[in-house]
Amino acid sequence: MTARLIDGSALAATTLERIAAEVKVGVDAGARPPCIATVLVGGDSASHTYVRMKVRRAQAAGLATRRVDLPATTTTERLLTTIEALSADPEVDGILLQHPVPPQVDERAAFEAIAADKDVDGVTLTSFARMAEGTGGYASATPGGILRLLAEYGVELPGIEAVVVGLGPILGRPLAALLTAHGATVTSCHVLTKDLRAHVGRAELLVAAVGQPGLIPGAWIRPGAVVIDAGYKDGRGDVDFEGAKERAALITPVPGGVGPMTIATLLDQTVQAWHTHIR
Repeated sequence: MTARLIDGSALAATTLERIAAEVKVGVDAGARPPCIATVLVGGDSASHTYVRMKVRRAQAAGLATRRVDLPATTTTERLLTTIEALSADPEVDGILLQHPVPPQVDERAAFEAIAADKDVDGVTLTSFARMAEGTGGYASATPGGILRLLAEYGVELPGIEAVVVGLGPILGRPLAALLTAHGATVTSCHVLTKDLRAHVGRAELLVAAVGQPGLIPGAWIRPGAVVIDAGYKDGRGDVDFEGAKERAALITPVPGGVGPMTIATLLDQTVQAWHTHIR
């Protein structure tokens, strides 16, 4: 068996084309374009690259962008003031705080300063609660993108045995909540999990979200499983791709799988917020 590739780049391109057409209709009718504000604290090169990519994709789809770069010495108080001002600005539809932030900043407090109706990255506790309960709100962008990929490739979630490796607040934890809300039976694995191989071997749907290249050997994968590799470090994913593709039915490449859909989901949710704000 050789797995079918889950092409996140193709689905993201289709999503961005739809977004661009949707924005054009609204702007041609006299509405202002949707606006996403990005907030970046410090000079981390990877974070700057991610923000540039997000801004470029947003502008290509017809969104306005507002970039706020703050120095690495920024205090929690200054960051909160910045985010609160953006939350109060009627011209801003979505706010993205690029993480991680420098260690002196209270990241959770900064996330909570984002207005719920502008939390298009799904990072606030309000968004998490709504997502977990299936009562609306914006999904965390990467987990939301993963669910769109699964839907596109016909993966039925009700009753599926899902294993999420990684319990981070931005990816693993919200994804487990989303999968549960969609009827999956979810096991969350983390640094304290005993016999990770046994858990992985049971998974009909495996999502790896650690950022530790090669953490999961291909031999661990259950034959016919769906493998979503959301880990990324030094150009590699958490799963041994070459080994896993010989056992899985569906698998995401790294890069080109989950990453493109994260940005597409972020921008799509910004456009959703825009629609609510211009009514």
